[in-house]
Amino acid sequence: MPRKPTGPIPHPADDLRDPQSLAVLLHRFLDAHALANASPQTLRAREGHLRLFIVWAAARDLTRAGDITRQHLEAYHRHLHHTLTVDGHPRSPHTQHTYLSTLRVFFHWLAKHQVLPSNPASELTLPKLGSTLPVVLTAEEAERILSLMDLTTPLGLRDRAMLETLYSTGIRRAELCGVLLHDVDARRGTLFIRHGKGNKARMVPIGERALAWIGKYLDEGRPHLLSDTDDGTLFLMHDGRPLTPGSATQRTNYYFRRAKITKHGACHLFRHAMATLMLEHGADTRIIQAILGHERLTSTQIYTHVAIDHLKAVHTATHPAARLRRSSTTNSTESDADALSRDDLES
Repeated sequence: MPRKPTGPIPHPADDLRDPQSLAVLLHRFLDAHALANASPQTLRAREGHLRLFIVWAAARDLTRAGDITRQHLEAYHRHLHHTLTVDGHPRSPHTQHTYLSTLRVFFHWLAKHQVLPSNPASELTLPKLGSTLPVVLTAEEAERILSLMDLTTPLGLRDRAMLETLYSTGIRRAELCGVLLHDVDARRGTLFIRHGKGNKARMVPIGERALAWIGKYLDEGRPHLLSDTDDGTLFLMHDGRPLTPGSATQRTNYYFRRAKITKHGACHLFRHAMATLMLEHGADTRIIQAILGHERLTSTQIYTHVAIDHLKAVHTATHPAARLRRSSTTNSTESDADALSRDDLES
């Protein structure tokens, strides 16, 4: 089955007659990044971010790139901050930061290619992002979710194999949807990710349990989901098309509700759980960084804060000076606490 095109798709409201219109320049921008090997996920995200701005600008009769000033961009920032999403929720600072960052990239590209004489977004201030800890599933919660699939149906087998893969490997939702049959190497216990974040490929380990469920799905589930054509995608939807990120999230949320788990994040929570549980059981942070595909170690180190209770227990059990020595009723030797108190009084 042929895949959907990944390039920019004309919007019904686009005026493609004016070469200086924001709509035309959006298409040029996305085409250039597609030629530079940007991932389909990156292209879709940037198109969505920029289309939101173009619609906002058009409502104010700002249709050409040369019409946009720094003041307009600051007004758009205020718009993002004060308006609600279609779900009725305010946009988080992280979401605002992402949308405005895409605008800065876009206008930088326009100035670099001399479409504009200067970059109106060069001094656009982005929202400051505080450090937040990821929400994670406990091992018990993960197992509870994984026990809920109806294994007598092809979709139930697919869902079990899908979530076991997420839990075992920590790959992203979009990476899961892009896995092909020959990306799974059961003999070596590895999974090849061909289009990771930033369009970077990597090899990750996958556990025996996940491989066993993938094997059962391949034998008893996937053949019943196949349509007339097969493009080799591992996980399929009910009609034989490749699994989409939205469908993966929908199915995962369904099992979260059945398990009465109210944590938000769906597929991504299995990624957080994998990293945190590996860290708690002694894995080196750089190993987790390589598996997750993080470019910077700082992105991985946040999991050390999530696992702080376990790290504290390990520290207490292994550090020679982690505990104060206590005096015994049969031993008159001064305890560390007594010495500490005496030193404090003498200082």
